[in-house]
Amino acid sequence: MGMSDSDVKLMQAISDEFVQKVTKGDFQGLADLYTEDAVLMPPGFPALYGREEIRSWTQAYPPVTKFECHFEEVDGYDDLAYVRGRYVMEISPQGAPEPIVDKGKFLEIRRRQPDGSWPISVDTWNSDQGG
Repeated sequence: MGMSDSDVKLMQAISDEFVQKVTKGDFQGLADLYTEDAVLMPPGFPALYGREEIRSWTQAYPPVTKFECHFEEVDGYDDLAYVRGRYVMEISPQGAPEPIVDKGKFLEIRRRQPDGSWPISVDTWNSDQGG
């Protein structure tokens, strides 16, 4: 069984919630959108394992004042799916003269839970801005 429209809508709802939690600085809520044993692979950092490491790392991230995520492809089978997309965010690092706009792409692996939800199990992204 492939991805149903309702599965894709559930995944999109989690991504919408993800954006809201990032811009509000709700780091515990953000970590809760991942599976307990999730792996986050941010650019330029070692992999982070589990919700607590994810929460701690995201809490130290500069404030994000604007954030958009757009799905480009969603596919999967049974209880495993992937989401490939792109993002645009505005980051306001402390001491920076103005916000930084970043555009890039992301790839997530999602695992359907017994309650039907699709939290993020593996997450990585990188910027299109270059080195």
